Amino acid sequence: MVQDQIYPEVYLYRRLLQAKLFIDVHFHEPINLDSIADEAYFSKFHFIRIFKKIYRRTPHQYLVYVRMEKAKQLLQSSIPVAAVCYACGFESIGSFTSLFKRMTGSTPAGYRKQQLDLIADRKSMPLKYIPTCFAAKHGWTQVSNF
Repeated sequence: MVQDQIYPEVYLYRRLLQAKLFIDVHFHEPINLDSIADEAYFSKFHFIRIFKKIYRRTPHQYLVYVRMEKAKQLLQSSIPVAAVCYACGFESIGSFTSLFKRMTGSTPAGYRKQQLDLIADRKSMPLKYIPTCFAAKHGWTQVSNF
């Protein structure tokens, strides 16, 4: 009997996961709530409610999150900001820039500069990013009491 009670929950989770994976794969396309809910075979209002209960974000919030994470990743390369905007599924550079700034605290161009500076710093001084105790254990630093 207990197994019969668990099966419907597993079935629902599997359908929710299918919708989440749909977002993960198709984030760059113009997808809407109806298409995501259809992927999970739920009505959109029921889908929003249970998606938020499981993932602590609405499907739209999750879609924006996935797009922003991909944008952050692409901004670490030399791809132009406009190309990053459209590659991540945003339709307007202005809305992308303002949303990016609101979520990260800097503009896409500013974020790119920070990331490229960080990458250059890691290459020039790698020991700066390794804990001192770990570096000392492997003889990469001089241990001094002064």
